[in-house]
Amino acid sequence: MNHRITALLCAALLALPLSASAETLLIERVQDENAVALPTRGLSMAEVEARHGAPADRMDPRGGQKSQWPTIHRWVYPQFTVYFEQNRVIDAVLNKADPTEVGPKPAIR
Repeated sequence: MNHRITALLCAALLALPLSASAETLLIERVQDENAVALPTRGLSMAEVEARHGAPADRMDPRGGQKSQWPTIHRWVYPQFTVYFEQNRVIDAVLNKADPTEVGPKPAIR
């Protein structure tokens, strides 16, 4: 009996229409990222601020509870967010293009 229920559920799920929405594909976001002059790994905070100006938001640092966990600082600009370990860039990522874009969860404040 359980196999019949499983088969019926699978058939019902397959019968659901797939929604066609205007989603931004990951490959398009990577292409966008390559077009934006993101801060590169190793730049200092002063160099990032000199090149891109003051950030719109300097989020509270995270981590540092243990010596193995470095403190990470995050600066938010209109198009991207920069992540620093100590005084150096470790990564920079584009912000969501719009609120409906599927992607990582929002940053913890």
